[in-house]
Amino acid sequence: MAWNEPGNNGQDPWGRRGANQGPPDLDEMLKKLRERFAGGNSGGGGSSGGGGGGKLLKGLLPLVIAGAVALWLLSGFYVVDEQQRGVVLQFGEYVTTTEPGLRWHMPSPIQTVERVNVTAVNALTERASMLTKDENIVDVSLQVQYRVRSAEEYLFNVRDPVRTLKEATKSAIREVVGKSDMDFILTAGREAVAAQTKELLQNTIDSYDAGLLVTEVNLEEATAPQPVQGAFADAIKAREDQERLINEAQAYANDILPRARGAAARDIERAQGYRESVVAEARGETARFKALLAEYKQAPQVTRDRLYLDAMNDVLSSTSKIMIDSDNGNSLMYLPLDQMIQSMGAIEGRRQSERNSSADSGSSSGSSSTPYRSAYEDSRTRGRR
Repeated sequence: MAWNEPGNNGQDPWGRRGANQGPPDLDEMLKKLRERFAGGNSGGGGSSGGGGGGKLLKGLLPLVIAGAVALWLLSGFYVVDEQQRGVVLQFGEYVTTTEPGLRWHMPSPIQTVERVNVTAVNALTERASMLTKDENIVDVSLQVQYRVRSAEEYLFNVRDPVRTLKEATKSAIREVVGKSDMDFILTAGREAVAAQTKELLQNTIDSYDAGLLVTEVNLEEATAPQPVQGAFADAIKAREDQERLINEAQAYANDILPRARGAAARDIERAQGYRESVVAEARGETARFKALLAEYKQAPQVTRDRLYLDAMNDVLSSTSKIMIDSDNGNSLMYLPLDQMIQSMGAIEGRRQSERNSSADSGSSSGSSSTPYRSAYEDSRTRGRR
């Protein structure tokens, strides 16, 4: 029942009687509560309350300790991303390398974890003036791309892996350039210089166990020093002109040589054909002469007359003169002038064609028939005698 209801005898919750007494003393109330929870011995009620507070604290202490231990153990969970590897250290000493995913290690300060990105490709650039094999100076600009290959080697074997890589790059490019000529570096040797530098640089980094992998080396620029760039530009232009002229000459040779070979083959074929025709004509003339000789031996006079008539026919058929027997001729004579003119034109055309054919076939054809014509003329002359 409420403290102010009838029958309560006017006792308030603080153990005081009388409803019309003043408000409760807050300081006294706080003091009692403090004594109860602190386990003080201020009176019977205070002693009883203090014992209850001590038991409460003793009961809560294991729970608090267990909760703290649970939170400490939970703090050992960590997540490794797909691009990373986790390096677990126990009191600063390497223990293991963990793969991507949710992992757990003994919480700090017993074990700690270092996350290292092993997929990101980084780059550094090196530019310097170097001495070549032929004692010339060349300005080289080089870019090196790399990534972490081994997380534990990257963290523990070398104090500053990136700086070590930069110094190794300087050493490698100087060694390669020092073994090469300047013309080779400036013209066709860029890729070869980059490849040799990459190989030498990777071998050097592997000897240090730096945990780095050189993925690419690019020779961005290789030029002569500024004071002599004009002269080298002229030399490069002259070299390009030389290559251009060589290519043009090669193209001209590739064009003219096949045509010359074709013309030579055509002339050879024509010469062989002409040889075959001359040989065949000579053989035919020889056979005809032998046949004529056999006939001449059987009937010399008849053969001489026949040769004479054939020769006269050949001679007179190609002339424009007309011979008339005046003793047996008539007073009225008809001369076929139109036919004579036509025959004269035909003869002139035949002579022109013969001259053209002689120019095409050569003088050998004419010389081959000349001995036989002379033999005919000699035989005719002897017949007339």
